[in-house]
Amino acid sequence: MGKYLICITGASGSVYGIRTIKALVEGGHEVHSIVSSWGNRVMERETGKSLASWIGELGLPPERVYAPEDLAAPPASGSFRLDGTVVVPCSMSSVGAIASGLCLNLIHRSALVSLKEGRPLVLVPRETPLSLLDLRNLTVLAEAGAVILPASPAFYQVPQNIDDMVNFVAGKILDRLGIDHNLYTRWGT
Repeated sequence: MGKYLICITGASGSVYGIRTIKALVEGGHEVHSIVSSWGNRVMERETGKSLASWIGELGLPPERVYAPEDLAAPPASGSFRLDGTVVVPCSMSSVGAIASGLCLNLIHRSALVSLKEGRPLVLVPRETPLSLLDLRNLTVLAEAGAVILPASPAFYQVPQNIDDMVNFVAGKILDRLGIDHNLYTRWGT
């Protein structure tokens, strides 16, 4: 099984990160995580649960959840081997920092390490509308090798509830990491 880092920033849509972690853990993968301080605040607002509650519910070992200000944590180093890093949701401030090569926190540093090491980096922006600056920063990151995967659920599978839409986005993330799943019904099946 693989070893993945899932980062949650302060953009709305923390459920996408939570569902991705859940799917990876249920699939037997080793999951590490970083949640920014604003990511934690938004998570509490959107789900009614704190990061600590989610860690227990998802079965994440606490020693694999890193403080965003801890730039000495394992994901800060290229020698810490990962099969992929996902920032979901990815705030536009994080997009801008990563595109500029700024290491303002461990999430930014981990994303930059993934790029420099040539490892999969999936960024899931949830912002709308996008400004010209956002589009340019996303272009820089795509040119550097990141996968830009907007949190845009499809409707061809006729979602019955919000969970179906969240599952679609989490499934697309797993697709980009090359991980089999059954989170959504594929077109033509």
